[in-house]
Amino acid sequence: MDTLSDPNAPGAAPFYATGKRSRDLAAELGLSEAALLAGHRGPEVVRLRLDPKALVEALPALGEVMALTRNDAAVHEKVGTFGQIRFGPETGLVLNPPIDLRLFPRHWRVAFAVETPHEAGPRRSVQIFDAAGDAVIKVHLRATSNLDAFEALCTRFAAPKAEPLDIAPYPAVAAAQAGDPVSFRAEFSQMRDVHEFFPLLRRHGLDRRSALGLLGRDHVQEIGALAATRLLQDASATGLPIMCFVGNRGCIQIHSGPVETIRAMGPWINVVDPGFNLRLREDRVAEAFAVRKPTRHGDLTSVELYDARAELITQFFGVRREDGPEDTRWRALVARLGARFED
Repeated sequence: MDTLSDPNAPGAAPFYATGKRSRDLAAELGLSEAALLAGHRGPEVVRLRLDPKALVEALPALGEVMALTRNDAAVHEKVGTFGQIRFGPETGLVLNPPIDLRLFPRHWRVAFAVETPHEAGPRRSVQIFDAAGDAVIKVHLRATSNLDAFEALCTRFAAPKAEPLDIAPYPAVAAAQAGDPVSFRAEFSQMRDVHEFFPLLRRHGLDRRSALGLLGRDHVQEIGALAATRLLQDASATGLPIMCFVGNRGCIQIHSGPVETIRAMGPWINVVDPGFNLRLREDRVAEAFAVRKPTRHGDLTSVELYDARAELITQFFGVRREDGPEDTRWRALVARLGARFED
């Protein structure tokens, strides 16, 4: 690439001077976003030593931040502070409302501290990327954040040398094949907790979308690709609190609470509320389903959106107590989505 097209080439303007989001610029250049940052020459980008547990446990000191988790079709932003952090052998949790995360560090490969100039003041963030160089989570500092803690984090975790990036596109995944659909349905019907669903998929070699195809109409109903807009508008109009999950291989981020301001902007449907923003590309939603999973407290209903590759974009649930049934108002809202689709 020449210096006009490659912001990391000698003599070229730095990537942040283009006015484009680093993700969008990287895509234009045929790079991963992690590769774009790693190639930057200057103090604005510091490569960090990746110690997932220690790095996450350093984030509470930053104070109030904005956590951003995304995939190709949805962006989920929450403002709050990190806390109540727990790490097990394979997963991590952040349970400090409103920051609510499920972390999967086995997919994390590289991290950076980024500080770029802006007319409103420097923009600072900690950014973590997966094995393909795609962002897992970005933690953006806000006006009230602790700058001394950010500098201390950069110093503590600065990588001693710039090692080559160990990233590459993920290989294409073959469509999952059910070994025994009858056995899968029988085990599904005996579920007592919604968290048993993912282990059930693993035992049967299924992905989420393939599993839905094995379940009957009592548990899965198609509700149309525009279901998210209707869901958000209905929840906003009625004041019904909902849960919204957006994730990727390395992180799932959750909003629990009401949604108020719903705006359509081109192909995007947006929630624009204090402390919570959701941006969803409706044109990338290929399928939407209402899914009912059995639990000891009765069926638990979710709305699930999938893209053209049959990958999960987002899930919605009703807010409920862990030890109780789901809100009947949420169940009625989902029923209305199905009725509108069939009309």
